[in-house]
Amino acid sequence: MQIQILTVGKLKERYLVDGIAEYVKRLGPYAKVQMIEVPDEKAPENMSAAEEQQVRVKEGERLLAKLGADVYVVALAIDGEMWSSEQLAASLDKLATYGRSQVAFVIGGSLGLSSELLRRADMRLSFGRMTLPHQLMRLVLVEQIYRAMRINRGEPYHK
Repeated sequence: MQIQILTVGKLKERYLVDGIAEYVKRLGPYAKVQMIEVPDEKAPENMSAAEEQQVRVKEGERLLAKLGADVYVVALAIDGEMWSSEQLAASLDKLATYGRSQVAFVIGGSLGLSSELLRRADMRLSFGRMTLPHQLMRLVLVEQIYRAMRINRGEPYHK
């Protein structure tokens, strides 16, 4: 399986960089994982709704440019479906079984994802109704993908 994790902005926090690198390394036997960062749009603190929309559109265009036509796209969105780790594992297993072995998980910037990117997504996935920093979400996501791969192989870890 080939997994892309597309994100907005450069990750700078060392503890997050190290944690993500550890899980990407652990995923090596299971999948090829590629982390792709696109630049974030400069966003002043007090923006109008129209300005926020423009930021999402620009960041969305950058993300969409990185997605291949045959890639199954999972948008991380607060209004998405909430799954257990086992459900994520079953979904990834089903995709691989039916020839959809290229999967891209997309994490938006601090203002979320553009409507264009959400329309391109094959599904929306939520990790809960609480807002998490998009930088931290990268680590949570890659850990859950690793957990899913272990579940699918019947290997210990997921309890």
